[in-house]
Amino acid sequence: MRIPSFLRPRALAAASTVVLAALGGTALAQAAYPSKPITIVVPYPAGGSNDTFARQVAKELGDQLKQPVIIDNRPGASGNTGTGQVAKAAPDGYTLVAVSSSMTTNAAVQSKLPFDPVKGLAPVAMFAKGPFIVAVNNEFPAKTPAELIAAIKAKPGQYNYASSGSGSVNQFGTELLKAKVGDLQIAHIPYKGMGPAVTDLVGNQTQLLISSGPSLLPMVRAGKLRAVGITSLKPSPIAPDLTPISTAVPGYEFELWWGLLAPAGTPADVIAKLNGAVNQILSKPEIAANFLREGAIATPLTPAQFGTVIAEDVERWKKLAKQQNITAD
Repeated sequence: MRIPSFLRPRALAAASTVVLAALGGTALAQAAYPSKPITIVVPYPAGGSNDTFARQVAKELGDQLKQPVIIDNRPGASGNTGTGQVAKAAPDGYTLVAVSSSMTTNAAVQSKLPFDPVKGLAPVAMFAKGPFIVAVNNEFPAKTPAELIAAIKAKPGQYNYASSGSGSVNQFGTELLKAKVGDLQIAHIPYKGMGPAVTDLVGNQTQLLISSGPSLLPMVRAGKLRAVGITSLKPSPIAPDLTPISTAVPGYEFELWWGLLAPAGTPADVIAKLNGAVNQILSKPEIAANFLREGAIATPLTPAQFGTVIAEDVERWKKLAKQQNITAD
C-alpha cells in the first residue's frame, strides 16, 4: 500500500525512531555485559593448579562484575576435552576456559586437537607464571646445578628422569635442559600422573624430576628429596634459596603459566572488560600472596601480550619436540 504524500514525513520520522531505538537497545545490551552468570571451564579435575587459580579469580571476578562466576570442571584428554568444548561455545563472553601452558605442549605433540590453540581461542588474561623445581633423590650425588650436570655426564645413560607422562610439561622441561647442554644422556620414564612419579623418585627408581613447587617442595621440606635448582632464569621468590639452573646451563629457562581464554570471535570490548577486571584482581596483595604460596607469581598482561606468549610457546615446543623426538602417549 502506498503512503499518501502528506503522511510520508511522519512515516519516515516514525521509522527513524524505530531504527534509533533498535540501535540504542543494541548499544545498551553490549554495555550491560555481563547480564547473566559467567562460566569458567577448568579442563582438569578439582584440586590442581588450574582449578585453584581459577577459583580464586572467579570469586573476585564475580564481586567485581556483579554476576555469579561458576567453575565447571570438565577433565579429560590432558585438558583437551574441556578446552575444545569452550572453543566451540558461543563467543559472547559467558563461557571461558582456564588453561596452563600444558595446552601449548599438547599442541606440540598432538596433530589433531579439538581446537586451534592460537586461532581457535581468544586470549583474555594471564593469571600467573612460575618456575619448576629441579629435584633429585637423596642418594643422587649432586646438591647444585653444576654438580647435577657433572654427575649425569660422568655416568652417561645410567640415570633416569621421571615425568607425569609422555608429552607432559615435565618432559619438555627436562628435554629442554638436555638440548641446552647438548650431550646430557638421561632416559625418560613416563608415569600416569605426578603422584607415582614423585613416589618413584623418592624410592630411587628414577633420579631426577623437574616439576612445580607444590608437587615437590613438601617432599623437599620433609627431607625425602633434595632440590638442586630452579628453572627460572634468575632467583625466584617461589624458592629464593634455590640457585637457577641457568648458572650452570646458560640460557636455560622453563616456566609454567596459567591464564583465561575465550572462544575466538568474542567481542573485543568484552575481552577488554574481563582483562581489566582480572588484572585489577591480580594487583591485590592478598591474591599475589595466595598465588605465591601455590608456586606462582601473579602476572597481569594485556590480551595481545598473552596471545604472543601462547603463539611463541606453541612454536617453541613444536621445534623442541621435533629436535628431541618428543611424542604423546
